[in-house]
Amino acid sequence: MNKKVRARFAPSPTGPLHIGGLRTALFNYLFAKKNHGDFILRIEDTDQNRHVEGAEQYIIDALHWCGIPFDEGPGKNGGFGPYRQSERTSLYRQYAETLIAKGKAYYAFDTPETLDFHRKDHESKGKTFIYNWHNRLKLVNSLSLSAKETQAKLERGEAYVIRFKSPKDEKLHLNDRIRGDIVINTNILDDKVLFKSDGMPTYHLANIVDDHLMEITHVIRGEEWLPSLALHCQLYDAFGWQPPEFAHLPLILKPTGKGKLSKRDGEKLGFPVLPLSWESSVGYREAGYFPEAVINFLALLGWNPGTEEEFFSLVELAQIFDLERVHKSGARFDPNKTMWYNHHYLQEKSDGELAELFLPMLVSKGIAAPVPSQAWVVRVVALIKERASFVSDFWDLGDYFFVAPATFAEKAVKKQWGEETPGMLSQLASVLEAIELFVSISVETEVKAWITDNEFSFGKVMPPLRLALVGDLKGPHLFDIMELIGRTESVRRIRQAISQLQTS
Repeated sequence: MNKKVRARFAPSPTGPLHIGGLRTALFNYLFAKKNHGDFILRIEDTDQNRHVEGAEQYIIDALHWCGIPFDEGPGKNGGFGPYRQSERTSLYRQYAETLIAKGKAYYAFDTPETLDFHRKDHESKGKTFIYNWHNRLKLVNSLSLSAKETQAKLERGEAYVIRFKSPKDEKLHLNDRIRGDIVINTNILDDKVLFKSDGMPTYHLANIVDDHLMEITHVIRGEEWLPSLALHCQLYDAFGWQPPEFAHLPLILKPTGKGKLSKRDGEKLGFPVLPLSWESSVGYREAGYFPEAVINFLALLGWNPGTEEEFFSLVELAQIFDLERVHKSGARFDPNKTMWYNHHYLQEKSDGELAELFLPMLVSKGIAAPVPSQAWVVRVVALIKERASFVSDFWDLGDYFFVAPATFAEKAVKKQWGEETPGMLSQLASVLEAIELFVSISVETEVKAWITDNEFSFGKVMPPLRLALVGDLKGPHLFDIMELIGRTESVRRIRQAISQLQTS
């Protein structure tokens, strides 16, 4: 009988969650849900020196905002907790000592000064210092010392680390679900530290022990962990445990396609690389992105569904996600594509939802209920949303609905405002005052009839009219604007424009 699929996201709380980490979480979630399994969040906080206050909560908040909550994790025990490595420290020492007893690991007493000397000595000779089979018997460890000498050092409380004993002259045959078969010569591997002198495990030991104890069946993680695959597989073998299946995701590259995308790239080029804001860095949520848009573009960074379709809900992604369709090569990040996705999801939302999101912005501009009413704002949103990618665009696209123009676009005035314009618009204002039913279709019919009857040119009337009402030659259907701002305001704006542009 096959085991239930259990995938995990295991970040370190050393700062905010980068979108590369968020994509790793998403792919683990999608894989787990596709296979009717569980998605686990584990906080790998064994390196207390790098721990950042608030980072763990940030990670949890980011996952929830994106709509990818974990089935198990801090505060949500599924029987495999605790889910913070700092709360599991009592477990790791016994496993490190088990490896020593099996001859798979050893105590190393080398001081930092000694190791630094060897590194610099190798560098001066154009070499790289690697602690492994070719020099470990020349260094200070339980392999070069007698059992009695080793015991004496331990009893004296001398500082030590526990290192993995990497084998000599062996070839490791590894498999990655994305990259296929990998062959590694063990002679090039160093004897990694598994347990530190401060009594804490390193990532390598804690990671393996926790994945085993939490019954993780699939480890889906970033490409940067690919060099650790050999050690991790050897550790599973050393313990006599069945390893999980591994899959290493491609890097997310800069917009140029060269190099890994960093927080600095976002700050330099003006786009978010974090799901939520952190200190001075703006996140996708605060920049006005919808979580559906973020999830959609992240899913297609390094993976494709095998079709031309580009829009997927989270449920749809979970139904079709397949590790075999994840790319090996890096995925170029395109800020314009992320905005394109947000534009799509904004258009998908109801006018009521968008108005609800727009109202706080209006309040911040000093425009509050009861005028305009929420129903009125809904009508405004319906007219302007087509050109918006963010709710924050609504003000620039439709400020004239709420505030009469104080100035008029200079280029438009030069091109559209002639000597005869004030007279024509003054007549038109009188026509508008006489229209019985001031709704878009009626106003349009009356105004067009007046233009025709007086043998005016539509090109001489309509652009200046828009300029008077809006302040520029922009906006949706002009008569829809007039209906919404009303007869009184329409006439007032026309007369104000005539007055202001005659004296300018």
